[in-house]
Amino acid sequence: MNIYIGNLNYRVQEDNLRRALEEYGDVSSIKVIKDRDTGRSKGYAFAEMPNDHEAHEAIEGLNETQFEGRQLVMKQALPKR
Repeated sequence: MNIYIGNLNYRVQEDNLRRALEEYGDVSSIKVIKDRDTGRSKGYAFAEMPNDHEAHEAIEGLNETQFEGRQLVMKQALPKR
């Protein structure tokens, strides 16, 4: 399952997110979205977890929790159009 992670602190790194999500299961990839011109984080990311049950557990466990000073917004990502 692909997970949208929003309202991230701009200093959050992919490794920090991976550690948080791995408490719930296997994480195949994490991508913090960055501005093309400045290379600075845009404040959101996508994570891929191969097990849907573990992904739902991560969303339930981390949504609206404090992470590096900001309240996370987590939900299943919508497919690209």
